[in-house]
Amino acid sequence: MDQQVPNAAGTPGGGYPWLAFYPPGVPATIESPPYEFLGELAADLAARKPTARAFTTVMPNGMAASLTFAEVNRYSDDFAAYLREELRLEPSARVAVQIPNGLPYPIVAFGIFKAGCVLVNVNPLYTAHEMIQLFRDAEPAAIVGINMFADKLSSTLEQVPIPHVILTEAASLFPTASRWLIGFVQKFVKKEVPASRFQHTTFAKALALGAARIRAGASVKAYTKSLEPSAIACLQYTGGTTGVSKGAILTHRNLIMNVAQFLTFHGDSMRESDHVLTVLPLYHIFAFTANMLGFFVRGAHNVLIPSPRPLTNLRKAFEKEPITFITGVNTLFNGLLNSPWFAKNPPRSLRISVAGGMALQAAVAERWQKVTGTKVIEGYGLSEASPVLTCNPAGRAKLTSIGLPLPSTEIRCVDDHGDVVAVGQPGEIIARGPQVMPGYWKQPSETSNVLRDGWLYTGDIGKMDAEGYFSIVDRRKDMIDISGFKVFPNEVEEVLASLPGVKECAVIGVPDAATGEAVKAFIVRGDPALDAGMVRDFCRTELASYKVPKFIEFPEDLPKSNVGKILRKELRERPSASTSKRKS
Repeated sequence: MDQQVPNAAGTPGGGYPWLAFYPPGVPATIESPPYEFLGELAADLAARKPTARAFTTVMPNGMAASLTFAEVNRYSDDFAAYLREELRLEPSARVAVQIPNGLPYPIVAFGIFKAGCVLVNVNPLYTAHEMIQLFRDAEPAAIVGINMFADKLSSTLEQVPIPHVILTEAASLFPTASRWLIGFVQKFVKKEVPASRFQHTTFAKALALGAARIRAGASVKAYTKSLEPSAIACLQYTGGTTGVSKGAILTHRNLIMNVAQFLTFHGDSMRESDHVLTVLPLYHIFAFTANMLGFFVRGAHNVLIPSPRPLTNLRKAFEKEPITFITGVNTLFNGLLNSPWFAKNPPRSLRISVAGGMALQAAVAERWQKVTGTKVIEGYGLSEASPVLTCNPAGRAKLTSIGLPLPSTEIRCVDDHGDVVAVGQPGEIIARGPQVMPGYWKQPSETSNVLRDGWLYTGDIGKMDAEGYFSIVDRRKDMIDISGFKVFPNEVEEVLASLPGVKECAVIGVPDAATGEAVKAFIVRGDPALDAGMVRDFCRTELASYKVPKFIEFPEDLPKSNVGKILRKELRERPSASTSKRKS
């Protein structure tokens, strides 16, 4: 079921111009994966770097705890044995994981992989309604949650029972004294831990029971003996290209090949000595693959942030660890730049920052380089592609470009008929490669909508330059039609972001009797003196008249996803307030 890609080697011209601009020594294709199954990663790193730190959780107050590579391997063995021996889960059974960044996450993930089960990532911030929909679709046999959200889980389990529940704590796997203190403050002082009204097993007990099974003779290696690399490793739920929540099926081979692709492409850019700040949640596919899997394979050190809101939660991590690498989204970088504690004292150890998940605005990238002395390297991907499809080479990054296709990856921009558009012209991005999913879980019609003739239709509009660098124009569904003229919100947002006094911005299309649709801008002000007239005057110097916002609102904040991506859909659903209309 895995996608196979024709060998592009030897064709630097024609359809693969990007090969000529690959970093030295990077091959056009990757012929074979370095591992067969994701569970092998933990055992390999435990043998290579047993005592080195693999993961460190830093709490907002500075309290921290770490796991070595050997401990990740041992504890994940224990959890795998618990799933298979104690819970009697069958291979391919789904296990929902609904926990924030913390030491339990990699233990649970690698344990699920070793057990031959399927990991189902679930956002801990989901409402009961969202959880019910997802659980009905995925039908998990077990769930790993956190006690802080036990109330929401209680109401969900009443509607969709899950046979086995394991609960972690914010300070799970911390030293005893720290774990007790953090737990006491959360439960009795801050009242953040509701009562659990359902039967469950604590995470600590699950590990102890699994360890006892191993001591009694259980063989963890036996759990994946009959497994094939094409077996499902993960269900990654996504809005996809239609907005309907669907589970992207990601196989062991999909994820392992994607890790091999970007590690090969980046070469020495991702180093064994790196301390990577993992702010994005590990249940999000970007951090899941790039941070938890990629940097783990490299043998680097992940510094986990349980909650990035407010951004002051990151401050202690910067003070305690020599952060060299950051992965994030545009709003994270913009937010840090607008935080005086960060802007006045940026990390001196920082070497590289990588952006994905949403468009990186040029104004943010330029300011980041000025403040930190380092560039933000932009890449591109989506859940259906494990997720990485393109990235800028560290030594030859182009501003506002998402970079070059990774080895063994083919990308085209096509028109509505599927024909390749000319260089520099916008078209829908389609891709194929070993990282592309085989389909959506139990959704054959949705699968056929996005997978056609071996190509993944992304729903994103992009263009390729003469050197094979791609850039995102916008999402097809977000495009604004003004009297037949196409307006891409990203283009308008890029201009607005460069206006002094604009802290954050977003642009959508709204119905308009005269032109069909009109441009509406939402601007969070950094300067309270900024008004609609000043915004429009500035836009008229940078944009064609029909692209200038006809409506402008100045909200206090903008709706964002769990990773900080601005949600245009929610803006479209908001009732208008404090709207300033252009005078005729």
